[in-house]
Amino acid sequence: MPVKELFGKLTDGTEVHSWSLENGGTRLRVLSYGAIVQSLEIPDRHGRYENVSLGFGTLEDYVAGSAYFGALIGRYGNRVAEGRFPLDGTVCHIDVNDGANSLHGGARGFDRRVWDVEPFETGPDVGLHLYLTSADGEMGYPGTLSVKVTYTLTRDGDWRIDYEATTDRTTVVNLTSHVYWNLAGEGSGSVHDHELSIAAARCTPVDAGLIPTGELADVEGTPFDFREPKEIGRDIRGADPQLLYAKGFDHNWVLDKGVTAEPVRVATLRDPSSGRTLGISTTEPGLQFYSGNFLDGTLVGTGGRAYRQGDGLCLETQHFPDSPNQPSFPSTVLRAGQTYRSTTVHCFGA
Repeated sequence: MPVKELFGKLTDGTEVHSWSLENGGTRLRVLSYGAIVQSLEIPDRHGRYENVSLGFGTLEDYVAGSAYFGALIGRYGNRVAEGRFPLDGTVCHIDVNDGANSLHGGARGFDRRVWDVEPFETGPDVGLHLYLTSADGEMGYPGTLSVKVTYTLTRDGDWRIDYEATTDRTTVVNLTSHVYWNLAGEGSGSVHDHELSIAAARCTPVDAGLIPTGELADVEGTPFDFREPKEIGRDIRGADPQLLYAKGFDHNWVLDKGVTAEPVRVATLRDPSSGRTLGISTTEPGLQFYSGNFLDGTLVGTGGRAYRQGDGLCLETQHFPDSPNQPSFPSTVLRAGQTYRSTTVHCFGA
């Protein structure tokens, strides 16, 4: 069964615990604060373990930090333009915390909440059920949202995330995980030599505020073509305006498979130096690839080293950014009586 330990206390005295799980060769440590993955350890081709997830060593750093290391993101992952969107004839105004826009649910999103945690062991699998209730009007979002997220380590060492949510009033929902990966090991330096493939022939270009323009652009002949494995650093210094807006990659890829009932493999990441690989399967229609562009050396990680630009990357399975303002994008509306469901599976190898 998962092992529970006290990790720290918030200023109001609320206790935050860590939960350590191990199965199938994967070691996972999760915090009740933000449902954060504090560490995820896997072996390399020689059987040597490293933590491949960026994070902090103390609760105080997580509370003070703003990089979303390892966090569960909600109520709406990614950006919503100008912190507003139409819904059933009215305009909803949500918290603005990213210039003129709302990012990852607002200043006090699900990454800033303490979750209720229930460990489980079912047959060969071990994991955690995480529960959170978001009140009607929290960060401006309508409806009381009841969320259950399940983290499972399977007998094969896969890390599976199952998301569920219900509401008592029409709202929008887009949940995701914001783990920063470095398959060479946390604090080991740049991920620009990692090789990435994404099963997507299109992406959603953005404006200078990183809000999608609404276009679904072909990736062929652009730096955004990852249909075949490619080093992340190969094109990242190019003069493409999209790269200049984001200081690298921070874009949503339109997955070829669309929305699916069961998870389908959509991306593979490989570190040549260690041989470690990460495969991502999901039911979601989009994947946000963020190349760690805004890490600037001011944050010191669990291993005691500063994180600099490109020292980690995120592969966030999701519906598209700003979907509530983009009628042509897959809908993120959830109504009373409906259940939001989404699954993403991370498969590790070496």
